Amino acid sequence: MNVPFLNFHQTHQELKPQLMAALEETLDSGQYILGDQVDKFEKQFAELMGAEETIGINSGTSALHLCVRACGVYPGDEVITTPFTFMASSWCISYEKAIPVFADIDPDTYILDPEKVEAAITKKTKAIVVVHLFGQSAPMDAFMELGRKYNVKIIEDCAQSHLAEYKGQPTGLIGDCGAFSFYPTKNLGSLTEGGLCVSKDKATCDQIRLLRNHAMPDRYTYSDVGYNYRMEGFAGAVLQVKAQYLKVWTARRREIAARYLAGFKLEGLRLPPVIEDAQSVYHQFSVCHSEREALVQHLTEAGVATGQFYPRPLHLQPVYEGLGYKEGDFPVSEQTCWEIVNLPIYSELTDEQVDYVIETVNSFQG
Repeated sequence: MNVPFLNFHQTHQELKPQLMAALEETLDSGQYILGDQVDKFEKQFAELMGAEETIGINSGTSALHLCVRACGVYPGDEVITTPFTFMASSWCISYEKAIPVFADIDPDTYILDPEKVEAAITKKTKAIVVVHLFGQSAPMDAFMELGRKYNVKIIEDCAQSHLAEYKGQPTGLIGDCGAFSFYPTKNLGSLTEGGLCVSKDKATCDQIRLLRNHAMPDRYTYSDVGYNYRMEGFAGAVLQVKAQYLKVWTARRREIAARYLAGFKLEGLRLPPVIEDAQSVYHQFSVCHSEREALVQHLTEAGVATGQFYPRPLHLQPVYEGLGYKEGDFPVSEQTCWEIVNLPIYSELTDEQVDYVIETVNSFQG
């Protein structure tokens, strides 16, 4: 049996009539940048997550950048984030010529450890970029307390946490602002790039909405240094179609995760924790094993595809050599990079495929 790591092509084929109709409607409208389709999707996603409003952006990376801008981060400021994440979680800091400061992660959740973050706070710290990694919400009470205690902004990277919750609150609406990604591989993915910003604060939303469109309140009037971060009409059209199914897809991911959690019996396999206060949406099902390479080879030979995120932590990336970090500075992040394996988890997986993944993992001899 073959079990691909991803299979969104199947969903796109099933939704093809609806997707083609939405694309054709957009084509005929002539509104290819922003426009009605983006407006409708913004309202649709706001309703899904219980927000007053959302702002469609051209990518998740751009959305994070606008959150950093809206939080008043300036050159020379320090912003703390995790070294175990995709580069965009740090690019958004570097784009403003601020200084990325890294703190280690919790070994169970792979998410920033609040105690390690607090130890990294200085007088120059302006914000914390908290990543809800692999669909699991961060412990937001602890981070919000740090925000209040040290007067720093809390930016939520929700690129992988669509509809995830912490104590009944949706990720993105807990901190000062949040950024989502709709890259095609996400739980809610477009056919192109796409992103979105959200905040409970109306002034923050207004600023982000202005900045995404060249900071242009009136045509050819520019009130700030703005960006061409506008969502395209075609992306808004596609996302409207797919967002209708997000809750169903999320429920299926949780069902598969429950089968994995109950079924894996391999000695030495570290499973993601189940946290009652933080409802994961399982963008990834991530496990750790000390013999990762042998396990991956075993799975590959059996037809089970895997993913490995992220093979090199951010503090050891060449671009950040000037920050002075070295191997050993964040041992939990580094060990996780060496041991983590991401197993197939997506709504299109059949029960037979799920059982086969479980059987294949459990049959590993080491």
